[in-house]
Amino acid sequence: MFTGIIEELGEVVKWEPTVDAARLTIRGPIAVSDARHGDSISVSGVCLTVVDQGTDWFTADVMAQTIAMSTFASPAPGDRVNLERAAQVGDRLGGHIVQGHIDGTSTLLSITEGGAWRVLRFSLASGVAPLVVNKGSIAVDGVSLTVSTVGNDDGDWFEVSLIPETLAVTTLGLKSVGDTVNIETDILARHVERMLQYTGRRDA
Repeated sequence: MFTGIIEELGEVVKWEPTVDAARLTIRGPIAVSDARHGDSISVSGVCLTVVDQGTDWFTADVMAQTIAMSTFASPAPGDRVNLERAAQVGDRLGGHIVQGHIDGTSTLLSITEGGAWRVLRFSLASGVAPLVVNKGSIAVDGVSLTVSTVGNDDGDWFEVSLIPETLAVTTLGLKSVGDTVNIETDILARHVERMLQYTGRRDA
């Protein structure tokens, strides 16, 4: 489990695709400072397992399903990624409960500059849209954010308002219109949706 509070900007070192998977090596000295084999690290919102590591890098295997659902289609050396180690029992929950199990990707539709913030608008797939609510929580590339607005004119979308700190210490400050990001909706919304599906079956 994670909190969506990014600890450092990592860097892709190597991407080694195979027939139905890939091996990803990331440079992230903070992430590996106390990591052990088998530990979980969130890489831009995707929970990956450490299978090898050095003093400032770690390697993880990426399944075909993860590649298909995420922005990990073909990472290039030098690409920046958001890194967060798994939360420890007793830590402050500065963001919200993030599992690292993404719902898929969204596309950055527009950027609006404010005096001290930046508003990003992202697309929403129709199947995910009911799980995103105004003032609710969402993880974008692993970053815990509050939804500032939702809409459905010309397709479903949501907006987040980013402060200078978030822009400076995460990859969201590097994004351009047309870029894709990994999104994870709130776990409570997922469970409520599933419960309502079964309630409907019982009433039928």
